[in-house]
Amino acid sequence: VHRMRGNIFSGPTRSLRMGISILDRMHRPVSASQQHRWSSTFRAFVCDKLQESATFTKDSFPVKTLSSLEPKKGEIVIDVKAAAANFPDVLIVQGKYQFQPEGEFSPGSEVSGVVAKIGEGVKNVKVGDEVIGVAPWGGFAEEMVVPARNAVLKPPGMPFPEAAAFLMVYGTSYYALADLARLQPTQTLLVLGAGGGVGLAAVELGKALGAKVIAAASDDSKLKVCREKGAEVIINYKDQDLKAALKEVAPGGVDVVLDPVGGPASEVCLRATAWNGRYMVIGFASGEIPKIPLNLPLLKGASVMGVFWGTMIAKEPMRFMGHLKDLVGLYQDGKIKPLVSSTFPLDGAWEALNLLSQRKVLGKAVVVPKSE
Repeated sequence: VHRMRGNIFSGPTRSLRMGISILDRMHRPVSASQQHRWSSTFRAFVCDKLQESATFTKDSFPVKTLSSLEPKKGEIVIDVKAAAANFPDVLIVQGKYQFQPEGEFSPGSEVSGVVAKIGEGVKNVKVGDEVIGVAPWGGFAEEMVVPARNAVLKPPGMPFPEAAAFLMVYGTSYYALADLARLQPTQTLLVLGAGGGVGLAAVELGKALGAKVIAAASDDSKLKVCREKGAEVIINYKDQDLKAALKEVAPGGVDVVLDPVGGPASEVCLRATAWNGRYMVIGFASGEIPKIPLNLPLLKGASVMGVFWGTMIAKEPMRFMGHLKDLVGLYQDGKIKPLVSSTFPLDGAWEALNLLSQRKVLGKAVVVPKSE
């Protein structure tokens, strides 16, 4: 299984691929007869071959026992207490993500846990600290190596499952709404895929920023939660005509659209923006990258902005730290709270991937590697 090297906050650059795929050391499975040689071992949920099917089974991913990890300079080893499942994890095990590991690996990029070991030169955390850590993959395991710069202290009192589900979705949504879109009180925010991790975080943040929030999703149970999280208007775009519904609830247009879904709904929603509207492109969970007529931003005076949170915090770490301070404050004030709708043991992580693949996750699904 690959050690977690490089920086998830970078894009698919040559240096990242080199750092992850070539320079990493491999950890080989440990047989029962060999385990006495090691001072410690850990278990990992392993993708040892790319998955061609969109439906996973227990047999798709073995759980292997490996030798305990050791940090290199600038790295830490985290004793993983919880690991969030995110849609890129599905793409990675299918070989469809922007960058891929070579050889077998553990999916899971976002974890919370306790610092078990630190490498040379690490100053920002110490052994025993409770942290949130991010790396390209490796989180569905009892141990994970993370560059120390990719770890932050867990807010006091935040449970480990919530902590694992916190940084990526709220970081992405806050960067999109408060920073890039500059969403203002009394403005209107439309959130697509509002029941998913990023979408539900956007609903909460939109409410916290004082906006009128319209939540759009394809499931009534998800929309019920969106209402509880602060959405003033809900639209089921599976049962309702999205164009007509938006014209009715926002006749003057919406100021900001947050879109993690893509597909045919994207053009409909761009057409529904107000003058000087901002359309925030998060991702394409529908599996379809829309082809947008560029006359629409022209006629609307609108901006279409890509939200690549990972690259932003690699290139502008101080900007990220400002966001993080704001988000922790909102959490401590009770204005945002990650919704962990389901948890799975390590050997059941395939079920979390299935829910993501089928777009059935409400909020976040979390893998808990150890039963404690």
